[in-house]
Amino acid sequence: MTLKYGRVDARDLICPLPVLRARQALHRVAPGSVIELWATDPAADADLRAFCDATGHRFLSAEPGPDCTVYRLQRGA
Repeated sequence: MTLKYGRVDARDLICPLPVLRARQALHRVAPGSVIELWATDPAADADLRAFCDATGHRFLSAEPGPDCTVYRLQRGA
């Protein structure tokens, strides 16, 4: 799995901004590419999962860190 876009910093942003930042980043990469999004909003997990389900992208992982959660999303077709 190759990170094609890099990291999207959505720390300290609240709903719906983390999802909007993810959407913008996913539109900029080729299908199959993976982005990483950093977020502190507790609602981001459910929001990103629902966004991926609704749009055909893949929610790959959520890894809690000391100051944020790191999400990995893969662009669908």
